[in-house]
Amino acid sequence: MTIEELAKFDGREGRPAYVAVNQTIYDLSGSKYWQGGNHDGAHKAGCDLTEELKSAPHVRTVVEKFPIVGKIQTQPVQKPQQTTGIPLLSIIIMVFVTILMLLTYMI
Repeated sequence: MTIEELAKFDGREGRPAYVAVNQTIYDLSGSKYWQGGNHDGAHKAGCDLTEELKSAPHVRTVVEKFPIVGKIQTQPVQKPQQTTGIPLLSIIIMVFVTILMLLTYMI
């Protein structure tokens, strides 16, 4: 699941409340502390809470007790693709040579 897809699971209007911590996605829907996708007005479902948990009053193991529903997919950096075919300069040279050959044989 991507971060964009995770955002859809915000715990509102009957949707599940998912959060990500260290690339793992947890379903917090069953927690009374996450009703409506909010936790104490400070945290929202559908987000990556890795950094926020570092300053939370409880340890990460509290979240890790909930069901795991997936992993955050990181998009690999795409390398620029090589262009295929004949470069424009080569085409211009071939056209020029062809014209020269035609002119040479016509004279």
